[in-house]
Amino acid sequence: MAELLAYLARELVDDPDAVRVEAEEHGGTLVLRLHVAEDDVGKVIGRGGRIVRALRTVVRASAVRDGRRVLVEVA
Repeated sequence: MAELLAYLARELVDDPDAVRVEAEEHGGTLVLRLHVAEDDVGKVIGRGGRIVRALRTVVRASAVRDGRRVLVEVA
């Protein structure tokens, strides 16, 4: 799931080399923290949070197959 999030984020930003995803386990929930270049944060969040909401939806849908709960945060 971290690879999926990183791939999608790299396609959205101007500086794909700066994309990094950290994964942490918190009480049965996988927390994915997405790091991008400072200039690309707005592109990942999108107008009104639409892009980040779509990213969360895709990653959660992928996690359902594995029976896991996933949270996506933009750092």
